[in-house]
Amino acid sequence: MALPALATVDELAAWMQRERDELPASAPLVLDTASAIVRAEARTRFTRGTTTVALRPRDRVVVLPQRPVISVQLVRANSRVLRPDEYQLWRDELTLPAAVTGPVVVTYTHGYDAVPADVRAIVLTLAGRVLNNPADIRQESVGSVSVTYAAETIGASLAPIERDQLARYRPRAAVTQLGKGRWSR
Repeated sequence: MALPALATVDELAAWMQRERDELPASAPLVLDTASAIVRAEARTRFTRGTTTVALRPRDRVVVLPQRPVISVQLVRANSRVLRPDEYQLWRDELTLPAAVTGPVVVTYTHGYDAVPADVRAIVLTLAGRVLNNPADIRQESVGSVSVTYAAETIGASLAPIERDQLARYRPRAAVTQLGKGRWSR
């Protein structure tokens, strides 16, 4: 299932200070691609959704990978469905009863009502860079006029500052030892 773009073509036109019909026909594709790049860097979907994951508890706690967590619909452990009063949700952490052994399966709803403004800004900036320099030109000259593009404007990639801004959305991960010489997240 394809996720929706994190910004609209109308928002992109306003961001680039152009009319919508001035944008190329590839604008929706560029927004989809920029959104995928941002999601991959942040390791977060941002849009509201429901996910089922299998997780291994550490000290009776599992960290749900997609944030923010809105609600938990189902927790299955030890081959049975736990009642809501048997576990506790705090932010993205689910605390399980001591009797739970082995992996748990959790179905939960997560995501934002609206894409956070800073995330939307990064998507729009990246899409604008791609549309402003579609041929990935580093430098061009016409007569005595020369234009040099910054390295960040070449290709559909994030600038270091944008990566830093997205870091706060990355899910936390714990590394636990499963057995001699084997590690897992």
